[in-house]
Amino acid sequence: MSAASRRSPSAKDPRRRTRLPWWAPALPVVSFTVLLVLTVSPAAARAASAPQGLPPLLELLAGLLRAGAW
Repeated sequence: MSAASRRSPSAKDPRRRTRLPWWAPALPVVSFTVLLVLTVSPAAARAASAPQGLPPLLELLAGLLRAGAW
């Protein structure tokens, strides 16, 4: 037995597109920029006891890849 399926009239129109709000593409860009600035200039992060900067982060990622954590 076959079931009849119907599409709404708006789904058939290829010209109809949904628009994202302005903050949808801006939010990931802003958050990535903030995290990048905190990684590049670790003095702003206020983490005095932890190793700071990009080299320790890269060493951690290399260790994870060598251990097969991915």
